Amino acid sequence: MSLSIRNQLPGTVTSVTPGEVMATVKVRLDGGQDLTAAITAEAVEDLGLTTGSAVRALVKSTEVSLATGPVDGVSIRNQFPGTVTEVSTGGAMARVKVEVPGGELTSAITKDAVTELGLAAGSAVVALIKSTEVSLSNA
Repeated sequence: MSLSIRNQLPGTVTSVTPGEVMATVKVRLDGGQDLTAAITAEAVEDLGLTTGSAVRALVKSTEVSLATGPVDGVSIRNQFPGTVTEVSTGGAMARVKVEVPGGELTSAITKDAVTELGLAAGSAVVALIKSTEVSLSNA
């Protein structure tokens, strides 16, 4: 199946913490980073997710925010340091590609944000992804 979601990161489930309606699933990405996904308990069951399950974490590029350094005091669970490899700008929006260990993330942010953050190829950034914006699929 082909998807329009740019960010598809392979990994392995390291833990599942179930709740009444939602669950948190910790995933060790192939690049070595740990990622947290908050998905429905029903999805955990439907996908048969357990420790050791091979998965693919899916994140829309519009849900990847960028910072110019580590961010403390924020609830965002997933923070991945990386390096900008490409910036493509349009009239209002921009696509920023970021190399992270084990792969690449694409972020769709405003052209103004690119300018204000001074982003260009070679810039060090931290990609921020809320756990509620991560979907999982079987690998």
